[in-house]
Amino acid sequence: MAQQKDKMDGIHRAAVLLMCLGEDTAAKVMREMTDEEIFRITRAMAEIDHIPEKMKLTVLSDFELSSEAQAGLVIKGQDFAKKTIAGTGDEERVKSLMKQFITGTETRPLETIAKMQPGMVAGLLEREHPQTVALVLSTQTPDHSSAIISHLPEEMQADVIYRIATIDSVSPGVIDRIEDALHREIGVVVGAQDQRQIGGIPKVVEILDNMENNLDADILDNLEEVDPDMVEEIRKQMFTFDDLAAVDGRSLQMILREVNNDSLTLALKTASDELKEKIFSNMSARAADMIRDDLEALGPVRLSEVEAMQQTIVKIAMKLEEEGKLVLGKGGGDELV
Repeated sequence: MAQQKDKMDGIHRAAVLLMCLGEDTAAKVMREMTDEEIFRITRAMAEIDHIPEKMKLTVLSDFELSSEAQAGLVIKGQDFAKKTIAGTGDEERVKSLMKQFITGTETRPLETIAKMQPGMVAGLLEREHPQTVALVLSTQTPDHSSAIISHLPEEMQADVIYRIATIDSVSPGVIDRIEDALHREIGVVVGAQDQRQIGGIPKVVEILDNMENNLDADILDNLEEVDPDMVEEIRKQMFTFDDLAAVDGRSLQMILREVNNDSLTLALKTASDELKEKIFSNMSARAADMIRDDLEALGPVRLSEVEAMQQTIVKIAMKLEEEGKLVLGKGGGDELV
């Protein structure tokens, strides 16, 4: 770390100080900080691999601490920052902070876009080619990408989602060219990193899961006209048969009314005990007993047949949700009242 103390800002001085104090003490100090402060300090820590002796002594003396002369500290900044975050206390907060830290240190491309309002980003991107828009949004968090897409012209949304799903990896050169264009447009310069996976269907699923007002269903309907196989795979990952265990009783009963007993028996062949009991508790005792008996009598069947039937039931559930008759509980949509 080549910066001298007089050239360091407060965040970097705080990072050096906490690393000199050690993980346990740093964790205790961080418990008194805001999440934003912890995020910024741990980002600074991750950039440090060596603290010169002069810098260490100077920073410590600023806080009226004494230290014996050493040859300096050689530290794995990433590991130190992660262990420090892990010691900050509350499990949920640790999980949130760790996600922020990993995203902040490992996902740097087009970082400034993440700090801009979704509507502003959409206004900047709507004149760009859909492939460029897809590349940009693939580098962002799912909730931010989702919000940006909702501000794009309707005729552009499905095309962008399709292109995100087909992205595998991107070279630094491509990111550099996009950043150059952003620099000309809004004066932004951010650093590119090594080639990395940034898109794909899992990214699309995360983006769609963060959409509101049933926009995800509209986009998938439009995308289905272009690539029905891709939409099928996206839908499989957005809501699975096992997710039925989290559906409320009223909605589950509505789904079950659309499924005959033979189909349900086959689908339950590989289901968890939790899901089976959830389903049995939402049908008549007589029907539940019949299906239990049928399951015991059911011989070996192909796994592909079981999965196909499970997917058929998932499609029924998703169709009912699209019709506004129930809420499956994924994607952040409004609850029925």
